[in-house]
Amino acid sequence: MAVRTRKAAVAGYFYPADKARLIQNISHFLSQAPVPSGDNRLKALIVPHAGYLYSGQVAAYAYSLLKNTPEKWKKVIAIGPAHTLMMHTLATDANDYWETPLGRVKVLHDGFAVQESAHIQEHCLEVQLPFLQYVLGEFQFLPLLTGKINPKDFCQAVENILSEDSLLLISSDLSHFYDYGTAAELDHATNQAIEALDYERMEKAGIACGKTSILMAMEIARRKGWRPRLLHYSNSGDVSQDRESVVGYASFGFFQR
Repeated sequence: MAVRTRKAAVAGYFYPADKARLIQNISHFLSQAPVPSGDNRLKALIVPHAGYLYSGQVAAYAYSLLKNTPEKWKKVIAIGPAHTLMMHTLATDANDYWETPLGRVKVLHDGFAVQESAHIQEHCLEVQLPFLQYVLGEFQFLPLLTGKINPKDFCQAVENILSEDSLLLISSDLSHFYDYGTAAELDHATNQAIEALDYERMEKAGIACGKTSILMAMEIARRKGWRPRLLHYSNSGDVSQDRESVVGYASFGFFQR
C-alpha cells in the first residue's frame, strides 16, 4: 500500500510555513520560558492551540518543561477538540505520517476509530507538532479528536496505551471572546478546578474549547495519582492589547506523585 501523508493545513496561518523562521520562532519562545525545577516525573501536559503569535509563549512553558525532562519520549498521545466536524466518538487520522515544515512524524492508530475528514483542516493538534519536533526529535504521534462524548467512556482506552515512554498531551484554549477582566476571572476558576482535579466542578463550570479532552486527562490523573500544576497563564489581550474580546491560554504539567 502507498504511504499516505497529511500535509500541513495551517502552516503560514497559525505558525510560519518557512522552516528557518519557524525554528527561530520556537527557539525564541523557549528562550523566554523558564527552565522548570522539581524532580517529579512528568506524565501529561495541557497546551494551548491558537496562533503562535498569541499562545506560542504560553505553550513554550509546557515545552520547556518537556525539553528539560530526562525521559526519552517515544510516543505522544495528543487529544484535542474537533473544530470542523461534528463527531460522537474519539477518532484518529487515517494517514501514515503528518508533515510540517520541520519534516514528517509517524502516526499511530492503536485501534481507535478513524475519522480522516475531521483531521484534514483541524489545527488543534497540528500546531503542537513543530514544538514537539523541535524538542523531541524522533517520536511517534497518535492524534485523537474528541466529539460529543462522555469523557469517562474513553479514558480506559487511552490509559491502555500509556506507557513509561509515552506522553499524554491535551490541546485546549480556555475562555473565548469575553472582555479581559471577565476572561481572567473565568479562566482563574477553570485553572483552579484543573489544579484541584475537581472533575465535577470542571464539568459544570469550567470553560475551555477542549473541555472534554481536559476532563479525560483529569479523570486519568485521578486514577493514576498524577498531580497537575499550572505552568503559565495569559490571554490574547496581553499580546494584542485589545482587551474587549480575548481568548484565554494556560499550560499545565501533570506529575507522578
